[in-house]
Amino acid sequence: MEFNNNKPIYLQIADYVFDKILSGEWTAGERIPSVRELGANLQVNPNTVVRTFDFLQGESIIFNKRGIGYFVAEEALQRIVKLNRAKFFSSQLPSMFKTMNALGISCTEILTQYEDFIKQ
Repeated sequence: MEFNNNKPIYLQIADYVFDKILSGEWTAGERIPSVRELGANLQVNPNTVVRTFDFLQGESIIFNKRGIGYFVAEEALQRIVKLNRAKFFSSQLPSMFKTMNALGISCTEILTQYEDFIKQ
């Protein structure tokens, strides 16, 4: 995994976990890799993975069974969608609106493009 400097690594790892759950690779109730396993796979310090797992537990995406490991929470998929939607509306959409305005792109044009995209 390649990391960028614009976002903390632990949040980039959280996005990686989000992607695994959103894609269905990791499902509700399933055990996920341990701190050490994920750290080794992503070539990061295990302490960074611990920080990621603390964040994900705080968001109720994963939970810990003492002595067994970490598991995907039952509502993880819905929570991830909710978090990503909020991030999209607060961060990405305003930037997109600014670009649309600068380029003179109307909402009608965007809707047409979106409908074409959905058909594909």
